[in-house]
Amino acid sequence: MSLQAAEFFAELHIPFANSTVVGDTYFATPILGSPLRLRIDLSQTIHADTYGGLHVAVVHADRGQLDAVTLSFVDHGTFHRRDEATATRPNAKRYGTFDKYHRPGQPPWEGAITTGLRKAIEQYTTIWFPGAWTAALPNRTTGRTAHTQPIPPPHRSGTRVR
Repeated sequence: MSLQAAEFFAELHIPFANSTVVGDTYFATPILGSPLRLRIDLSQTIHADTYGGLHVAVVHADRGQLDAVTLSFVDHGTFHRRDEATATRPNAKRYGTFDKYHRPGQPPWEGAITTGLRKAIEQYTTIWFPGAWTAALPNRTTGRTAHTQPIPPPHRSGTRVR
């Protein structure tokens, strides 16, 4: 069964337009013209085809990996609700993880809440790519807004009204 990595990374709403997903890895160039790249991989566990977080790395085009951090799903509450609802215990294989097997019509990460992961990725990229996250977000003032028409001044006629 398909892991649907592109859909998982899309669900994170990482705002970099200059990005792509190849296999199970997200690649981005947050600052155009910079030799620094962002790479995010799904972090595997000791169990086959089971993922416990994201491995986020900053890669220099010539020098290779400069820094990396692993963001676990458990630490960022990604599957907390799902695990609580299914009474999955912390020592279980499925606790705080997802694997490539899933119910038909559902993604493998069904029940994931990605807000904590997204915030952690934003904090990490802000250090290595200052201004790139906010520059990539759409400008909220450019959207459609309601414009009010100026009210014309009252027309005065030459006659007096009593």
